[in-house]
Amino acid sequence: MTLTRRTFLSATGAMGLAGALAACGEEGSGTPRAPGRPLTFWCWDGALSDAVVKNVTASFVGRADITTKIVPGDFGQRLTTTLSAGTTVPDITGVKGEDMPTFLTLSRFFLDLNTLGAREIADSFAPAKYAQAATGDGKQIGLPIDLGPTALFLRADLWKRAGLPTDVETLAGRMSSWEGWFACARQLKRRLPGTFSVRNSTDVFAVALAQQAQTFIARDGGFIGDGDTVRTAWDLAVRSITEGLQAGLYADAAFGSALEAGVITGHLGPAWNGLDIASVAPGTFGDWRVAACPGGPGNIGGSYLTLPATCRDPELAFAYIRELLTPQNEGKAFTEAAVFPAVPAAYALPALTAGQPFYGGQSTIEVFGPAAQQLPTVYDAPGNAAIASSYVTELANVEGGKSPESAWQDAVSAGQRTAESAEN
Repeated sequence: MTLTRRTFLSATGAMGLAGALAACGEEGSGTPRAPGRPLTFWCWDGALSDAVVKNVTASFVGRADITTKIVPGDFGQRLTTTLSAGTTVPDITGVKGEDMPTFLTLSRFFLDLNTLGAREIADSFAPAKYAQAATGDGKQIGLPIDLGPTALFLRADLWKRAGLPTDVETLAGRMSSWEGWFACARQLKRRLPGTFSVRNSTDVFAVALAQQAQTFIARDGGFIGDGDTVRTAWDLAVRSITEGLQAGLYADAAFGSALEAGVITGHLGPAWNGLDIASVAPGTFGDWRVAACPGGPGNIGGSYLTLPATCRDPELAFAYIRELLTPQNEGKAFTEAAVFPAVPAAYALPALTAGQPFYGGQSTIEVFGPAAQQLPTVYDAPGNAAIASSYVTELANVEGGKSPESAWQDAVSAGQRTAESAEN
């Protein structure tokens, strides 16, 4: 339902990793290999910068003979099946952020990276994202590749026409709370009839949830999808509907058309949504700005590199993933593949501090950087994604005219059934 950096890259036929990795010895390529310890690396198209992977792999020639395989389809399910079967298990693998909660419950299949030196480099990663790859007993099974600090994307030309400020520092003060965003959104609606401040209510719900330390399932395993945390995010999303501030658009093509036409004046979402906006609405080049997210920062998205327990050379494999995630390589990944770094030291690199023409020359890292370092540490239970779908469905029903309270009750009931089913 929600456009993502990865789905966009796939849908537009972007080369991704697959093409360039053939030069690194992708399985079946027939490329001659240098001698070295054989290691296999699994990831999905768009997980990393192809150039970074190619360069780092080349730098290990003589020490490691690394075969990279791009796994299509449901990566998490494929990896789960392979780990359970215990055959053709990769030595190194990516893990998508949405799958990490499940793999934490299967931590026996992964090495504890603390035994290889992760503890010594832990401070180099955004703390909240790093913490989400740790088990309850302190085992660290992944190093973060990227993350998605949330922000407000706004059409400066339209906001100015509506009499609203476009200076990001002024906006940060005016919209430090959600009430500030709603006040601006109402003014936009008043001054620019027929426009909307956000594409759909699900965006509001997702961003508000990302600001919370826990959502549908508590750390003790109890269902809390009927509690104040989720209800607060739900009420904000419902307000965007009842006040006529959201467009109710979900299809990517419709979203792009609405952006191009100025029907949608802003967007709430993670950093990597910037690529989505630039791709589907190129005619708005230079009109956009980025401001701090109302209500505070949150994270949506981001993935990890892990080492399965059967890794044939843990020390060498750890050295490889560590090199992929240096500040310099993270900076390259940002410019080449829109992978937002999980390593804050990269935020000071020219690749990130330079003004971006699409945003009128704004250096957006001045917004995204502090947000990434101030993210709340979130408990993400394995069943959260499945439970959330009930609430998303009911928000769409509210958009279609269903009573918000009836929709809430139905969302909670369905969510609780999903949680109970996962326990059995």
